[in-house]
Amino acid sequence: MTEDRDTTDTDSDGVGTDHPGTVASGIDGGTPAETAFLLDVMLGKLATYLRMCGYDTAYALDEQDSDPGDAHLIDRAAAEPRVILTRDVSLAERAPKSVLLTEKDPLSQLRELESVGFDVSLTDEPTRCGVCNGRVENVGGDDPIPEYAPDDSETRLWRCRDCGQVFWRGSHWRDVESRLNEL
Repeated sequence: MTEDRDTTDTDSDGVGTDHPGTVASGIDGGTPAETAFLLDVMLGKLATYLRMCGYDTAYALDEQDSDPGDAHLIDRAAAEPRVILTRDVSLAERAPKSVLLTEKDPLSQLRELESVGFDVSLTDEPTRCGVCNGRVENVGGDDPIPEYAPDDSETRLWRCRDCGQVFWRGSHWRDVESRLNEL
């Protein structure tokens, strides 16, 4: 059985004009040390920014190519424990801990998170992989370095323990940092 929906009052991704705005439910803000997130399929770009801010951020499509469904997200959030971030009113209402976002742009979404008490500043050193959410560690002097990375004698490098991606605080980091400073 399918549900007929009137989409005349919705934007292109189905969020209706009757959306109540940014709402935090079951949680009063937090920091990367005390909060882990689970993002639904609408918030993939936001995942990278939150990981750069040091948050343990799982994304619904990290481990599969299709939407796992609301029930799966709610169960996973309860089991791990995580705060669900979503633009879906129904999902936010059903989740014990959630933040309902209104914006599409990741920087605007970060502003919304900041407005409900979450710290959205970059960490001094990366702690999470922006690609897979794994923990990162310093690259040692004898560790192999991929060709795409700068010389480790000139720039500090970190490697993801899970996927092996190498990171450094380069132009992308500085760009994100300047955008976050504008929030």
